[in-house]
Amino acid sequence: MSFDKAMEIASRDERFMATVYAMNSLLIHKQVYTQEEFETLFVEWMNKEERKKSRLTTRASRAAFSQA
Repeated sequence: MSFDKAMEIASRDERFMATVYAMNSLLIHKQVYTQEEFETLFVEWMNKEERKKSRLTTRASRAAFSQA
């Protein structure tokens, strides 16, 4: 399949995921970072996102409770 064909048939989300996949594969292949480093940073990012969600949920719960 050509690049143009792949771009044509991919959804916006699929194009984004393919871009991330390609960039990470290149960076690992070129030894800019290792798979282990990637996984560490991925987990770090997810932990930050989970903390954000937790804070937002706590704020929403407090706001709902104070209105009751």
